[in-house]
Amino acid sequence: MSNRNNQANKAAARERIRAERERQKKKEKLRRQLVVAGTVAGVLVVAGGVGFMVMKANEPKGWEAAKEAEPVAPANTQGKNGTEILIGDKNAKETLEVFEDIRCPACASFEQSSGEALLKDIEDGRYRVRFSMYTFIDDTPAGGEGSKNALSALGAALNVSPEAFLKYKTALYSTKFHPEEQVDAYSKDSELLKVAATVPALKGNKAFETAVKKGTYDRWAMDMTALFGRKGVKATPTLMHGDKKLTIPQIPQQQMTQAQYNQLAQANFKKMIDKEFGPAKGSGKPEPGKGGSKDEGGSKGIREGEKDPSASR
Repeated sequence: MSNRNNQANKAAARERIRAERERQKKKEKLRRQLVVAGTVAGVLVVAGGVGFMVMKANEPKGWEAAKEAEPVAPANTQGKNGTEILIGDKNAKETLEVFEDIRCPACASFEQSSGEALLKDIEDGRYRVRFSMYTFIDDTPAGGEGSKNALSALGAALNVSPEAFLKYKTALYSTKFHPEEQVDAYSKDSELLKVAATVPALKGNKAFETAVKKGTYDRWAMDMTALFGRKGVKATPTLMHGDKKLTIPQIPQQQMTQAQYNQLAQANFKKMIDKEFGPAKGSGKPEPGKGGSKDEGGSKGIREGEKDPSASR
């Protein structure tokens, strides 16, 4: 082999080695680029996942989320977002306002003793009743969600009919079902449906049951809750006629049975109503001046088309 050929072979070998090194360098560079790209993509995915989780964590949940839900008002309501529950004869000359909280033990006592008399007055057309249902007990040290959840279920009952609403409310306040204030039984849909099963219009009513389980009227319940403090009322039960707060005569502190207490409480309720609205029809007592409240500083209450002085709340 000539020296020239030997030199050529060596040069070719060196070129092959150089080319192989270049190929390996490019391959390594590409590998590093792919690793970096994969790492960046992984970081972005993790960062995106973390961002998504943070965003979801910051989203309102439960009853806070219900405040932002699309408003759905039950049938048989009036006013903005259906927050006026006005029940009774439209031709009734007066309107009694009743402020209650479903978990309130004092409200339960009032309903158990005087609720029947109140319902009879509504049926007789003596006055209409505007119910303002509050949920402030959920925010007291007792805590829980029972007031709001029960109010949402009452909305589902009101959507069925005013009568279903009244009977369901009576059942929720009854001695059979009403829990102690510290027991948040009504936060459970199952408990609310158990009570509803005692109301003929609600028993087996699939639309009602679905509305309770889905929380169809949760937003409505929150809108009702937002009325807390209207007309200065921050305690329950409270009864008002126009701008006048009514006071039921107290029962003397003495030993008595529950039945005796209820009898006295109902008699005192009727006495207060007679004084404010005049005696009931058929009572045989002469009626005082129209409305029975002019000399007491009261007013006629909410009438059809009348502006509610608390409507701006």
